Amino acid sequence: MILSYIYTSKTGLKRSVNEDFANVFELDDGLLCVVCDGLGGNNAGDTASKLAVSTIENYFRINTHEEHLTRLNNAILKANEQIVKAGKSDSQYKGMATTAVVLFIHENKACWGHVGDSRIYLAKHDSMIQLTKDHSLVQKLVDNGYITEREAEQHPQRNIIVRALGDKQDVIVDFDYFYLDENESWKFLLCTDGVSGVVDKEELYSYLRNENLNEISALLSKEIEERGAPDNFTFIIVANKNSLNK
Repeated sequence: MILSYIYTSKTGLKRSVNEDFANVFELDDGLLCVVCDGLGGNNAGDTASKLAVSTIENYFRINTHEEHLTRLNNAILKANEQIVKAGKSDSQYKGMATTAVVLFIHENKACWGHVGDSRIYLAKHDSMIQLTKDHSLVQKLVDNGYITEREAEQHPQRNIIVRALGDKQDVIVDFDYFYLDENESWKFLLCTDGVSGVVDKEELYSYLRNENLNEISALLSKEIEERGAPDNFTFIIVANKNSLNK
């Protein structure tokens, strides 16, 4: 399967430091994509996000004997362990934490996992679904029926998350896998809440229908900045074909 991808990470218009970090790694047995959002208000959020990405990459490169989904889960758990360890060993890193979304594509098998409120979407020619469910206070309110999904989009506490790498010694990772149809056109979008909190799902889908990944990146970045870019914003787009319309 031939894949194309692009990734963008920007500070935004209201922050002085970019605490997001992302990268795509072309490994011998697949494509690994990682997006992390260092938590604002915690010390060294930028360090936490970079440490998470590098730890996940290293784990994948070393532990090739593990089954793919197991390797993904263990890689995220290892990142949590390293962030907690760094926070305990150096006072300047105390309390640092980060979200993480990870996608690994091996042939036609897609494995994904996440902690926090960064997201993964899958867009096809006729629909787009959100694979992840935010580990956030507002999502809990939605799940318990106190507010609607639409109300959650504008809730004043929508940025409060209840699970992150570095918060605790033990963390629960949500993860799953499925098989992709090589005859279908599709795109994955991995992003921080600096994207999903500014551009809604329907709008994101309209951008992903573009044939050109460079154009999607430029247009989506412009849209976020025109809306004030109140947070760092980062995204990775992975496609098996250059268009969802074909």
